[in-house]
Amino acid sequence: MEKGNEKVMSLVQLPQKAIKDVQFKLKELENGYKSWLAKQPLPVEAAIVTATTAINGAAIGAFLGVMTQDLTSSLPTPPPQSSLNPDAVAPFQQVQAVAGGPLVQARNFAVITGVNAGISCVMKRLRGKEDLQSSVVAAFGSGAAFSLVSGMGGANPAVNAFTSGLLFAIFQGCSFKIGEMWQSTQRPTADDVYYARTRGMLDKLGLQNYTKNFKRGLLTDSTLPLLTDSALRDVRIPPGPRLLILDHIQRSVNCP
Repeated sequence: MEKGNEKVMSLVQLPQKAIKDVQFKLKELENGYKSWLAKQPLPVEAAIVTATTAINGAAIGAFLGVMTQDLTSSLPTPPPQSSLNPDAVAPFQQVQAVAGGPLVQARNFAVITGVNAGISCVMKRLRGKEDLQSSVVAAFGSGAAFSLVSGMGGANPAVNAFTSGLLFAIFQGCSFKIGEMWQSTQRPTADDVYYARTRGMLDKLGLQNYTKNFKRGLLTDSTLPLLTDSALRDVRIPPGPRLLILDHIQRSVNCP
């Protein structure tokens, strides 16, 4: 019976091992590709990054265009008499540019993602880092390129390209700052190293909400063996949690 279970387990583990091996090989290829790309001249690297990202973007855009094709069939079309009036045609062009079929969406996504990735690549190589400035410049370039290629410019393509680029840059800048703020909340602060044992104790007791009370009173890990009811009361921890904390510390001291 045990041998049968071992065979079943080995059969179950085989696919898992094969998947891990494939993932490892793919990771090796990815790292090798990135290493090779980083050694290329800047124009070559930028061209490759732009082309590969644009292809991926085109595939995503085409897929979304297929998914929304039923909606685009109901879009309004400009009347025949408006063909000679750019101002009359412009609103219809803008709608078609944003919500066209698979080919239109493939083009839009290819331009947006490709130009953004290309500019980001150049900025990173020149400045040696990825920051808010690089992100905003790349977004502005992709927005302007999208406006020109999609035909959203109307009678003033240059002005509309600048406006679209500015909107893309503002949105990207806000997204970048929000991402930074979120990441900062996930990273431990410098003084958290002094409260590692304290956090572990409070998490174990289900009292993690009182971590800030310990920090407020500078009750670091080194003070845990010295804690008293009075000290916990001073940092405004209620009686029930105080008893649990003191009991936990007492048990820990008595454990061999």
